[in-house]
Amino acid sequence: MSEQVIEELLNKLKSASLAIGGTEITLDCNDLDDYHIEKAQRELRETPELVQESFKILGDLLGDEENLFIPLDQKFLQRFLRRCKWYPRSTFKLIQRFYEYQKNHPEFFDNLLPSNERAIFTSEILTPLPLRTSDGLRIFVIQAGRKWNPKEVSLNQIFRGVILNLIVAISEPKTQVSGVRVILDMEGLTLTHVTYFTPSFASAIIEFVQKCLPCRLKGVHIINQSFIFDMVFAFFKPFLHGKLRDRIYFHGDNKASLLSYIDSKVLPKKFGGDFDLPEESFGELFYQHAAHFEDYFIDYNRYGYVSEI
Repeated sequence: MSEQVIEELLNKLKSASLAIGGTEITLDCNDLDDYHIEKAQRELRETPELVQESFKILGDLLGDEENLFIPLDQKFLQRFLRRCKWYPRSTFKLIQRFYEYQKNHPEFFDNLLPSNERAIFTSEILTPLPLRTSDGLRIFVIQAGRKWNPKEVSLNQIFRGVILNLIVAISEPKTQVSGVRVILDMEGLTLTHVTYFTPSFASAIIEFVQKCLPCRLKGVHIINQSFIFDMVFAFFKPFLHGKLRDRIYFHGDNKASLLSYIDSKVLPKKFGGDFDLPEESFGELFYQHAAHFEDYFIDYNRYGYVSEI
C-alpha cells in the first residue's frame, strides 16, 4: 500500500470516535504541538538535521534486509525511530526483532483483525482511557480479574487485543513521543485464573515487552492485587530484568500511590480519579469502534518477513 493510501486511510479513521463518560476516544494523528515538539527534542534528541540523517541511514539498512516487507515511508518508520531516540542502527535491530517475533508467534499475530477479536472488546477486559495525562501519555487499563472469564477469552486473546490497541496507538505522533502507561487491575483474580498461566506464556510476553515493544512504556501499575497475584507474578518474575523491572509499580488499594503517577482527571473514579467511567456496559460500542480499523489491519497483516521463494 502506498504512503498516500495509508495517509488517506488514517485520515478516514480520525473521524471514528467512541464516547465514554462524555469524552470521546479518537485517533489523534495530528502533528506535534509545541509541548510535544519540545519534549521530542529534550527526550528523544529530535532535531530536523538528525531526523533526516536517521531516515537516510535506516532506509539504507532496510533496503538491504532481504525478505522483510514493510512500508518505508517516514510516517511509518518514525514510530520505531522515536522509540529508539533516533538512533537508526538501534531502530533497525528493533524492527528486525519485532518482525522476527511476529513470525515466530503466529498465535499472537496471525489474522489479527478487530472482527476476529470481538470477545476482547465486548468483555471490557482492555480499555484505553479517553484522556491523555498532562505529560501526553496514553493510559490503558487491563482488568484481568473481575472482567475476565477464561472460558470466553483466552490469555492469547487478551494479548492479541493488547497488540491491536498498541498498533493503533503508535500511529499517533504524540503517543510515539510521550509513550504509554498500563494499569493492571487485579481485583477479582481467583485461583481458577491462575491455572491458565504458564511459564511459556510469561516468557513470550516478557520477551515482547523487553525486546520488541515499538513504543515507550513508562510504567506498569498493578492495583488491587491480593496474595493470589503473587502466584501469577511468579511466572513472570524470572524473566524480568533492567528497565522493565524498575517500571513495575505495586499499589494495592492505595489510590494516592497511583495518583502520584497518573493525573486524577485521567483516572476513573473507582481508581481514585475524577473521570466518570460509566458503570453500564459499553463493550459492544467499543467493538463497533474497533471495527472501523478493519481495513487498516487487513493491510497491516501483509507486513513482515516473507518466506524465500
